[in-house]
Amino acid sequence: MICEDIESFAATLPRLGALAGLDLGTKTIGVAVSDRMRSVATPLSTIRREKFTLDAAALLKITTEREIVGLVLGLPRNMDGSEGPRCQSTRAFARNLEKLTQLPITFWDERLSTVAAERAMLEADLTRKKRAERIDHVAAGFILQGALDRLGYLGTT
Repeated sequence: MICEDIESFAATLPRLGALAGLDLGTKTIGVAVSDRMRSVATPLSTIRREKFTLDAAALLKITTEREIVGLVLGLPRNMDGSEGPRCQSTRAFARNLEKLTQLPITFWDERLSTVAAERAMLEADLTRKKRAERIDHVAAGFILQGALDRLGYLGTT
């Protein structure tokens, strides 16, 4: 089930249970997970994209292993808030994924999440190579943390 806003997503979630955040790129999918109380997002891994069926299988394996109860996909809006081709691609991914899982899916505005992730890794003094390896799942962590903070504000965590 795709929930267009965080409020309807919150209404579908059980009281406890981890969420996963996704940063969908053209070559990779960054994955972050929360704790069961939904207070902290932790970058987990990066899935190298191949074709949808393989990408979805890798993602659903993580959701099963981690007992994930909902998915938050970063929605790459343009800086003016409009939706371009990358948003359409993310929404198509969600529609295809919805056919394979009962987990509720929502979107979170990911503008500047990659910039924030890059800045955090620079402050941590990571080498360029390590930053390149981690940028996607660290960005997923920023996406998921934003959604967790909003859920907390709504009083659903």
